[in-house]
Amino acid sequence: MSATIALLDASVGDTPAERNFRRVLDAEVTTFKLSDGELPPPVSSRAWTYDGVVISGSQTSVYDDHEWIHEVTDWFRRAHAAGVPTLGVCWGHQFVAQALGGRIVDVAEYELGYRRITRVGEDDLFENVPRTFTAFETHSDRVAELPSGAVTLARNDFGVQAFRDGAAYGVQFHPEYDRETAEWVTKNKELPDERIRSVLDGITDETAAAAEAAARVFDNFLRLVETQSPVERR
Repeated sequence: MSATIALLDASVGDTPAERNFRRVLDAEVTTFKLSDGELPPPVSSRAWTYDGVVISGSQTSVYDDHEWIHEVTDWFRRAHAAGVPTLGVCWGHQFVAQALGGRIVDVAEYELGYRRITRVGEDDLFENVPRTFTAFETHSDRVAELPSGAVTLARNDFGVQAFRDGAAYGVQFHPEYDRETAEWVTKNKELPDERIRSVLDGITDETAAAAEAAARVFDNFLRLVETQSPVERR
């Protein structure tokens, strides 16, 4: 039976986030739109029926003073303490780090476009992912300090690109993006036209195909969910 995943959609408004994650997650997915005040039930309640959690990207910063961010922080800390497997992507990566005691900073520039990332050490999340791989990036905040006890799993010249803390993972890049989403995100950035054109020129069939290896983290995460989940499978 397929895993049940609670997708915490942190994007604001109408975005491709839910569509992309449903495309790459071979699981039964229930979406909670965080910015609309939607949260999964407490892990300790009878209503909790999920095997794992995936947290999406967002147009906000994790340190913004929004009530919904405070609420999901409290929820996630309880879920993490209960051992619920979690994968945070981009904003979700930074959110997991901050919620567990790490520090996120604005670096005043965008890492945008298809970029090269290098794995550090070994972890089942990156099984069959090349040591150096390609993935799409779109962020101007980064993890400056990981939580105490967290382990770096990937880096590039912009900083930490993946980490693990217990049953929680974060990946700064977007393994769920297809070419269409990469183009949509780039065209909607408030950046100089020259920078936008340069990034769009780098979005090709070849770079999109090269990034497909990064998407293996989703199948790997689902396998980890099956072995680590504290919830009795239905």
